[in-house]
Amino acid sequence: MLQISFSADTLPQGGALAILVAEGQDASPLFKSLDDATGGAITRAAKADEFTGKDGATTVVLAPGAGFDRVVLVGVGKAEAFAPKDAEKAGGLVATALAKAEKAAVAVGALPHAAHVALGAVLGAYHFSLYHSTPTEDKAHRLASLSVLTAEPAQADSAWPALSAVARGVVLTRDLVTEPANVLNPVEFAERVSTLRSLGLDVEVLDQSAMEKLGFGALLGVAQGSDAEPRTVVMRWNGGEKDDAPLAFIGKGVTFDSGGISIKPAAGMEEMKWDMAGAATVTGLMAALAGRKAKVNAVGVIGLVENMVSGNAQRPGDVVRSASGQTIEVLNTDAEGRLVLADILWYARERFAPKLMVDLATLTGAIIVSLGHEYAGLFSNNDALAAGLTQSGEATGDKLWRMPMGKDYDALLKSDIADMKNIGGRPGGSITAAQFLKRFVGETPWAHLDIAGTAWSSKARNGQPKGATGFGVRLLNDFVQTQHEKT
Repeated sequence: MLQISFSADTLPQGGALAILVAEGQDASPLFKSLDDATGGAITRAAKADEFTGKDGATTVVLAPGAGFDRVVLVGVGKAEAFAPKDAEKAGGLVATALAKAEKAAVAVGALPHAAHVALGAVLGAYHFSLYHSTPTEDKAHRLASLSVLTAEPAQADSAWPALSAVARGVVLTRDLVTEPANVLNPVEFAERVSTLRSLGLDVEVLDQSAMEKLGFGALLGVAQGSDAEPRTVVMRWNGGEKDDAPLAFIGKGVTFDSGGISIKPAAGMEEMKWDMAGAATVTGLMAALAGRKAKVNAVGVIGLVENMVSGNAQRPGDVVRSASGQTIEVLNTDAEGRLVLADILWYARERFAPKLMVDLATLTGAIIVSLGHEYAGLFSNNDALAAGLTQSGEATGDKLWRMPMGKDYDALLKSDIADMKNIGGRPGGSITAAQFLKRFVGETPWAHLDIAGTAWSSKARNGQPKGATGFGVRLLNDFVQTQHEKT
């Protein structure tokens, strides 16, 4: 992970330098010093490129003189509108522009949120090169440390430990989502979560025998076609008052989804290694809460399975009995995530009596049809919970869009031979999936985040690399911190 330091807003000694520039504001003293030292090269480059500080705009000056390898101007828009999420975006753009630098700094000046600029830089510098056999990839990612120059270095340094814990949580999530499925099967996933005990998390792993005793018929039905044994992992962080009900976060962890006998088309099936992104987000969130010693009680429950085709695979038309006692007719084995969630949602509710539950899942392709890759779908039985999550989504840039629910959709799940079907047909596919999940949460305030369109990005955007996004870690951390954590 990119190493961060904070220091006073003075001109560094050479290397690569990025300068954040607000639109419509006079040049900062550091900008003027650098411009003087380079004989006006920075001003000339900005003028030639028509750079005005517009949000997201960048200008790169190579070998400008005065001992600098390159100088990058990064526009942040109007200074008065500069929010933490904007600072993180700017930091990501800085990391991208300075990726090949061995020594680098970014000048924030009098702009606020220097620590959030650092957070964005850490996430923007993320790359996964574990399986490259040559150092070619690493040459494009030389940046190992970044000095953040700010008018308030002590303030930024004080804010950084908590944000650094969040950064580590996002990086952990991205690493898990990026791993290939032949490496990260349910057993290996559970073992990696177990290492988080070093952060102070209480980690409990339920094996197949334990889940059989608990009656996890829905989850185990999905897993039965794979040679990889399933796992359910429970993570607990006890940072609040002893008697406070915990916040519960639930994650779908299908480490590979072939679709089962309702097999997926071959094209694009390799992407189904990230069908465990909901579980990865819950893991990253719990690591972040523990890493920053959050003053709250929280529990994370993730169901880990592999959905494969074999002689023992679940068949379309099978009926399974969930942990709740409700029976499910499985008409499509590729609608497996909701079966996993059905058992662990019920389990979390019954065992922990949480204050609220939020589940995350790459659940439906239909949500991508509805919302594209800009928003995750939000479904909830509680208006206050939905509003709070939406607010945190706007604050962090992990945006949510609330989708409708209602009893009228339940008719689509009616089965002739069981309590319900696991699919309701193509119309309103994301909604009927949420209606299905709602049957396992009772009266507990609950929200379902369908992150199928936001967990993975096929291209770099807004200063962040392509691939696993870590969507949801910052959102839920903000939700916990601003709305539930005791100060």
